[in-house]
Amino acid sequence: MITSTLRRVLLVAKHASFQSRCCVASSRVQYSTVYDSNEKTFDKILIANRGEIACRVMKTCKKMGIKTVAVHSDVDASAVHVKMADEAVCVGPAPTNKSYLNMDAIMDAIRKTGSQAVHPGYGFLSENKEFAKRLAAEDVVFIGPDTHAIHAMGDKIESKLLAKAANVNVIPGFDGVVEVSYTVNMVVLATTFCKEGFRLSSQEAASSFGDDRLLIEKFVDNPRHIEIQVLADKHGNALWLNERECSIQRRNQKVVEEAPSTFLDPETRRAMGEQAVQLAKAVQYSSAGTVEFLVDSNKNFYFLEMNTRLQVEHPITECITGLDLVQQMIRVAKGFPLLHKQEDIPINGWAIESRVYAEDPYKSFGLPSIGRLSQYQEPINLPKVRVDSGIQEGSDISIYYDPMISKLVTYGATRAEALQRMEAALDNYVIRGVTHNIPLLREIITHPRFISGDITTNFLPEEYPEGFKGHQLTSEGRRELVATAAALYVSAQLRSQRFLGNLRVSTTPQEQRQWELCVELEKGSHTVAVSRSGSTFTVEVDGVKVEVSGEWNLASALLPVTINRTPRVLQCLSRDAGGDITLQYLGTQFKVRVLSQLVSTLSAHMPEKVPEDTSSILRSPMPGSVVAVSVKPGDVVAEGQEICVIEAMKMQNSLIAAKAAKVRPMDTPPLH
Repeated sequence: MITSTLRRVLLVAKHASFQSRCCVASSRVQYSTVYDSNEKTFDKILIANRGEIACRVMKTCKKMGIKTVAVHSDVDASAVHVKMADEAVCVGPAPTNKSYLNMDAIMDAIRKTGSQAVHPGYGFLSENKEFAKRLAAEDVVFIGPDTHAIHAMGDKIESKLLAKAANVNVIPGFDGVVEVSYTVNMVVLATTFCKEGFRLSSQEAASSFGDDRLLIEKFVDNPRHIEIQVLADKHGNALWLNERECSIQRRNQKVVEEAPSTFLDPETRRAMGEQAVQLAKAVQYSSAGTVEFLVDSNKNFYFLEMNTRLQVEHPITECITGLDLVQQMIRVAKGFPLLHKQEDIPINGWAIESRVYAEDPYKSFGLPSIGRLSQYQEPINLPKVRVDSGIQEGSDISIYYDPMISKLVTYGATRAEALQRMEAALDNYVIRGVTHNIPLLREIITHPRFISGDITTNFLPEEYPEGFKGHQLTSEGRRELVATAAALYVSAQLRSQRFLGNLRVSTTPQEQRQWELCVELEKGSHTVAVSRSGSTFTVEVDGVKVEVSGEWNLASALLPVTINRTPRVLQCLSRDAGGDITLQYLGTQFKVRVLSQLVSTLSAHMPEKVPEDTSSILRSPMPGSVVAVSVKPGDVVAEGQEICVIEAMKMQNSLIAAKAAKVRPMDTPPLH
C-alpha cells in the first residue's frame, strides 16, 4: 500500500525536471516579489484560467506563501498548470463553454476547495461582470476591479462616452449603435467589402462576446498602438506604469511588444499616463488595468479601450519597473494601499516580448497549428531571458484553446541589447512537433524598419504585401547555408565510420580529408569542395571559401557553429541517409540535399513525383469548426464566391472558391 507521504515523493520525482525548469525561469525574471510576512493576504487562491497565465499567477502566489487551486478541462488533466498547483479540480469537457467558461462548475470548485479569492488571468471570465457578482455574493474576492468598472469599460460605446467625460482624448465618431459599420482601424474600400466585413465582424463579436453591435469611428492613418499600464487601489490612489508599444500586429492581434516605446517623448508619455489615470479614477478602478490608445504620426493620441484585467504583455512592464503586477493585484484585492508614488516608477532598460504561437506564419501571417510537442527546449540558459509558458515536452496544442506556446521576453540596458538577446533567444528556442511562428518573429526583430523604430499597425502588410515568405537568402547567406550543410553531411559520414571512437573496420584506409559534393538548395545546385582540419571545415562554394567550425554534436537539438568567425546557432530539424537535411537558419527552415558527385549524376535520371492537383478541392488552411455552409450540392459557384465559414481560435474565416466550379455530393467521384 502506498502511503500519502510516499505518493507525494513519487509525484515530486515524476515532475522534478519540470520543477527545476520553473526554478531556473524564476531566477531569470526581471522583477522581484518582496513578501512581507506581516502583510496577510489570502491563504488560498483559485486561478480561473489555464496555460501560461495560470502558471504565471501561481509563481507569485508561491512566493507569497499562498496555496493555489487549478481548474482544468478533461483534456487538460495533465497540463503544466495542473501539476504546478497545490490542488486541481476538473470543471468539464474540452469546449470552453463547458469548462473554463462554466461558471457553475467553477463556483463549485471554489466551494469544494475553500478558496478565498479568484484570479481570473486574462480572457475567459476575466472581464465578466456576472462572474464577479457571483463571487461577491459568496464572499469570495475577485482579484480585479469591481463590477461597475468592468461594466463601464466592457461596453465600448459607453466606455468612450465615459472617457470623453473624463477629458480623455477620443477618436471622433458616432456615439450610438450603427447597423452598417466597420471595426476600429479598418478602412472599407468597397461596398461589397463593407457588407462582408460587417457580417463577419458581427458574427465574431457575437461568438466571442455575446454582443454583435459594432462601432463606427474616424479612421486614423498609419497609427501606432500604444497602451498605458495603470495600477489603482481602493483608497483613491492610481499610478501609470509607463507605456507598451504594441504596433506589430496581424489581424488586429499583437505579435511583438516592447517597453518603452521608441516614439514617445517624456511630455507625450506623461500626458498619456495622466489621462489613463483620469479614466481609472473616473470609474473608481482598483487593480491592474490597461488603457489602450491609437497614436498618429504627429503624436496625437486617442482612447481606444480599457482592458480591465492583467494584460498578456504585462511582463515587459515588470522588466522595466521592477514591479510584480500579480503581487500588486493580490495586495489591492485584499484592501492594502499602493506602496509606491508616481515619482517612484522608473524606466530601467528595455524589454521586448515575442508571442510564440503554434501557427503557420506563411498563411495570413499565422493560422493555428495543432500537434504534440515532440521536443521542447526553452532558451532560459541565456542571460536576461524570461519565458512565460504553460507547456512542456509532450504537451498537446489542441483545437480548443489559444495556440500560444509562450511569451518570450528579453531585457537589456538598451533597446539594441534587448534586440540582440531576442535574436539569440529565438535561435536557441527548440520547438518540434508543431508549426510555429519563430521564422516571422525573427524576421520582424531583425528588419531594418523595426530596428529604426519606424513602425505602425500596418507594418506586416506593408513589408510583406504578398504574404510572409520566410528569410530571403542573400548570396552570402546562401554560401553560409550550403557550407554548413556540407560540413554537417561530412561530419555525419565520418561519425558513421566510427564506433566508441575507433574505426569500425580496422583495415579501413586512413580517414578521408577532402570531398567533392553537390548541394541542392531552393532549386539551385552547387558543386562544393570540402576539406577538414580537426573540427574545422573549409568549404569552397561558387569559388568562395567558407570556414565552418563547431563541436558537431549530431545528437544535440542545437547546432552552434562559427562561420567565417561569426557565431551562429542553427538547428538540424531532420537528416536522412539519402542526404536530405532540413536546417533552421536565421529562424527559417530550409530543405537542403547533399549528395556525392556520383549520386548526384545518377539522381538526374530519377523520375520526378508529380504533385497532386488540388484546384478542385477546398481545404481549410487551419483546424477549426464549420459555422456556416453557403452552398449545396449541385450549385454552380463563381471564382471568389464564399463556400463556407470556419471558426478557429475566436476568428471567423471565409473560404472561397479558387475557380468557377460545380459543387458535387460527397459520394460522387471526382471527374478526371
